[in-house]
Amino acid sequence: MAIGVIFDAGITKAQYDQVRNRVAPGDQPPAGLLYHAGGTTEDGGVCVIEVWESQEVLNRFFAEQLGQALQDANIATQPKIFQVTTIMQS
Repeated sequence: MAIGVIFDAGITKAQYDQVRNRVAPGDQPPAGLLYHAGGTTEDGGVCVIEVWESQEVLNRFFAEQLGQALQDANIATQPKIFQVTTIMQS
């Protein structure tokens, strides 16, 4: 089952760029990532929304790459994680 991830607080544009460039150089998505959207919010922070193939794939990516990249960028915010039950696409 697909898994959704939302980072919506405590991330600056510089931190987002640092992590994105490390885990997805050239904006090439890592294996198992179905969708990624990131953008600046009204308060100047960054919100990131992703959909992954499964919890197992997300766990492996977090353990092998994302966890250390977040730590190195001084991002302590924990993401909201949920099971995706509906995807609409035009």
